[in-house]
Amino acid sequence: MQSPRPAVRTTCPYCGVGCGILATPDGAGGLTVTGDPEHPANFGRLCVKGSALGETVGLKGRLLAPRIGGHEATWDHALDLVARRFCDTIAAHGPDSVAMYVSGQLLTEDYYAANKLMKGFIGSANIDTNSRLCMASSVAGHKRAFGSDTVPGLYEDLEQADCVVLVGSNLAWCHPVLYQRLAAARDARGTRVVVVDPRRTATCDIADLHLPLAPGSDAVLFNLLLAEIERRGLVSEKPEGLDEALAAARATLPGATGLPHSALRQFVDLWCDSDRIVTVYSQGVNQSDSGTDKVNAILNCHLATGRIGRPGMGPFSVTGQPNAMGGREVGGMATMLACHLDIENPVHRGAVQDFWQAPRMAAKPGLKAVDMFRAVEDGRIKALWIICTNPAVSMPEADRVARALAGCDFVVVSDMIARTDTTRLAHVLLPATGWGEKDGTVTNSERRISRQRRVLAPAGQARDDWRIIAGVAARMGWGDAFAWDGPAQVFAEHAALSGVAGALGSDFDISGRAGITATDYDLLEPFLWPQSAARQGGRFFGDGRFHTPSGRARMVAVAPRPPQPTSDGHPFRLNTGRVRDQWHTMTRTGLAPRLSRHLAEPFLELHPADAARLGLAPAALAEVSNPHGRAILRVLVTDRVAPGHPFAPIHWTDETASCGRVDVLVPGAVDPHSGQPALKSATVAIRPFPADWYGFAISTRQISPDCAYWARAVLPSGQQAELAGQGEPQDWSETARTWLGMAGEPLVFRDPRQGLVRMAFVQEGRLQAALFVAPGPVALSRGHLAASLGADCGGEILAGRPGADRMDAGAVVCACFGIGVNTIRHGIATQNLMTVEAIGRALGAGTNCGSCKPELKGLLCAVAGQPQPDDPSSGKRALMESRG
Repeated sequence: MQSPRPAVRTTCPYCGVGCGILATPDGAGGLTVTGDPEHPANFGRLCVKGSALGETVGLKGRLLAPRIGGHEATWDHALDLVARRFCDTIAAHGPDSVAMYVSGQLLTEDYYAANKLMKGFIGSANIDTNSRLCMASSVAGHKRAFGSDTVPGLYEDLEQADCVVLVGSNLAWCHPVLYQRLAAARDARGTRVVVVDPRRTATCDIADLHLPLAPGSDAVLFNLLLAEIERRGLVSEKPEGLDEALAAARATLPGATGLPHSALRQFVDLWCDSDRIVTVYSQGVNQSDSGTDKVNAILNCHLATGRIGRPGMGPFSVTGQPNAMGGREVGGMATMLACHLDIENPVHRGAVQDFWQAPRMAAKPGLKAVDMFRAVEDGRIKALWIICTNPAVSMPEADRVARALAGCDFVVVSDMIARTDTTRLAHVLLPATGWGEKDGTVTNSERRISRQRRVLAPAGQARDDWRIIAGVAARMGWGDAFAWDGPAQVFAEHAALSGVAGALGSDFDISGRAGITATDYDLLEPFLWPQSAARQGGRFFGDGRFHTPSGRARMVAVAPRPPQPTSDGHPFRLNTGRVRDQWHTMTRTGLAPRLSRHLAEPFLELHPADAARLGLAPAALAEVSNPHGRAILRVLVTDRVAPGHPFAPIHWTDETASCGRVDVLVPGAVDPHSGQPALKSATVAIRPFPADWYGFAISTRQISPDCAYWARAVLPSGQQAELAGQGEPQDWSETARTWLGMAGEPLVFRDPRQGLVRMAFVQEGRLQAALFVAPGPVALSRGHLAASLGADCGGEILAGRPGADRMDAGAVVCACFGIGVNTIRHGIATQNLMTVEAIGRALGAGTNCGSCKPELKGLLCAVAGQPQPDDPSSGKRALMESRG
C-alpha cells in the first residue's frame, strides 16, 4: 500500500459556487476531503455533497474501457470509428448533419476543444449544452441589457448588501455555501432577506419576508416594483428603452401575483429603501418559456436606479453547474462564439477563424438543445456525440429524447459511468476521467476561475475529454490544430484568443494568462476575470459603461405572459427542482450512502387539500401523468406547496427507480429568446397508484426487483429498496431470493390476518438480506436495518426495529453527521436543548453545511408544542414518521 500524499488544492464539481477543496489521497485509491480555508468562494465551508466527495471516487459503476456495440474495444479502434463515421456523414449530408451535446460539468479546456472542433473545423454550430436547461435565459437577458453576457457582481456583495432578494432560488439546498455566507451576514449586520418563491423552501428559514407569488408571475412583480420606483422618484439613470419599459410597468396589474397588497407594499418598501440591494435569481426565473423577460424585468429595476456594479448592489445570476460559466466563456452554446464573441458578427467570426487557422467556420447559430434532439428524431442530425451528460433523463420530453437517440444512425457517448439511461443507447462508449482524475479549470458564478487538479490516477483506460476530442480531430485530418501536450496548453490558447476578443471589445479577456507555462498553470491561484493589461477583476458597470454600441444600458419593455393554463384533464401544474443532498442524475452523489439517508426515493410534495381530494395519504404512491409520460412518486403531504402546484425532484433515473424520471412529464416548450425549456410548469393529472402491497428490502448484493414500483439507494454494506406492486407473488421466499440475489432458505414471519410477510437471509449469524411486505406503506426503522446489514443478528431482526435497550435514531435529518430525528428529539428532551445552536453544540447537527437547520428549528417547535407555519420540513417529518 502506498503512503498517503499531501493534500491537493482543487475545486468542488457540483454547483456553481465553486468551493475550494483540500483533497488528501489515502494511498489506497480513496480521498479525505475538507474545505479549503484560503479559497475566496467558501473560506473552508463545504456542503454535505462536497464533504462526501471522498465516498464517490471508487471504481464502482465506472466505464473502464472503450466499447463498440457493447463490446470492449481499443482506443484506436474506437476513435477511428468515431472519426470515420463523422467524416462520412459530413461528406454525404453536410456539416449540420452532425452535432455535439456537452455539459456544464466539463472543464473549460474540454469545452474549448469541443467548441473549436465543431465550429471551426467541422464548420457547424450544432454544439449545445445542458447549460441550456439552467441559465440560457440569463445569458439572453444579460446580452439584451448589457450588450454582453456579464455577471456584474461578486459573492461579497451578499455580505455587503442591506437587503438581499432571492427569486426562484432555494439557496439553502442548491447553493448551501452562499446560503451560509448570507446567513452569517444577516446575523452579523442585520441584512434583510426576501424570498420570492411559490414554494416555501428551507431558504425561508432566514427570510424576513416570503412572497409565495403565483407561479410564473415574477415579471409582474418586478414590473410593479419598477412602476413604484418611478412613482417614488428613484429613477436615477437614463438607459436606452427607459420610457418604453416604464410604460409597460405602469400597465401591469398586480392581481396576477396572487399576493395581498400588504405583502407587495412591504416588498416594494424593502427594495426601494435599501440602496445596497442584491437580487439573486436562479432556475425559478430561468426555467420558463418567458424566462428571458423575467430576467430583464429584474435587471430593469437595477438599471433604472443605478444599483449595479457597486459594493452590495446588483442583479446576480447563480448557476447550477460547476462550469456553466466556463462553457459560456468558450462559446459552448449553439448561439455563441468563443470569448463572448457573436457568431452572427462576420468580423468576430473572421477573427476566430484566423486565430484558429480553421478551414471553415460556422456562419450561423446552431440548434439549441430541444431543437437539436428534434433534429435527431427526424433524421436531420445523423451522428451525435454526447459528452458528460444524461439527456435521456434531464431533457424535457425525456421519453421522446430517448426514442430519438435509439433511432439515430450513430450515437457516441463520453462518460465516466458505464450504465446510464443515455449510455444504454450509444453505439460507441468512450471512458472519460471524472472529478479527482481530471486536470483543468472551472469558472464559478462570480467569474472566478479556479483549478481542478488531478488527485488520483485515471480509472482503467479513462482519458481526459479534451484529449479524446483531440484524438478524433487528429483522425479527421486536423491534428496540428489540436496537438496539445496538456491542459496548460489548451488554457494558454484560450487565454490568447481572449486577447483577440478583448481587442474587439469583448468583456471576457484573460490575455494576461496567455503566456502561462505548465509550471505556472500547476500553481495557478483562483482569480477573477478579466485579467489583462487593461483591467484585473472587480465588478462591472459601476462606471455606467456597458458593452452596447452606445455604451449605455438597455432596458426592455416587458409584457408579462401567464403560463399555459391547466385543463380539466390535467388540473395540476408541476414544479420541479432539486433536493438537498443529491445532484443532477445522481451518477456521483448516488454513490455516497449518507447522501441517500435524507430522502431516498422520488417523491411528490402535495398540498393537504389536494391530497384529501385525491384520497392520497402520506407515504402512499401517486401516479402523475400527461400525454408526454408517466411517473410514480411517493406522496409527501405538506402545506409548503400551494394547492394545485405540487413539486417533484429531478434526480431519479431508470437506474435508480422504476418510474421516477419527472422530466418525461415536461413538454418541450421553450423561451423564444433563449431556447430554455419551461421545466417548472408541466400540467399533469394525479391519481392514487393502486398498489396491492408495499415493501422494503435490504441486501448486501444488487437488488433487482420486478414490480411496478421500486427505488434503490446505496448503503454502506449494500443496497436498500422501496417496493410496491400489483398482484402478489405466489411464493414470497422465491421472489425474495431472486430480487435480493440470495440463496438458501430465509427466516420467515407471516401474519395472514394483517397481510404481513417478513423474511431475513442470515449466513453465519450475519444479516445478508431482508424483505418486509405489508398491505400499506411499511413502517419500520430503516436506519436500524441499514446498520444491521452484514452485522451479527438473530431472529429479532424481523421486528424491523431495535430492541428495547437501544434507541432508534430515526430518519436522518443531518446527513453530514448521520444524526436521526429521534436522536435529536431525545437530546432536546433530556438535555434541555432550546436552540438550534444548542443542538449543534451537544449533538453536532447543523454545524457543518447548515442545510438541516430549518428542520432542527421545526423539531424544536414540535417538541415544545408550538406550531410553526413557516417550517419547510413539516411535510418531510410527517412522511418519515408515517413510515418509521
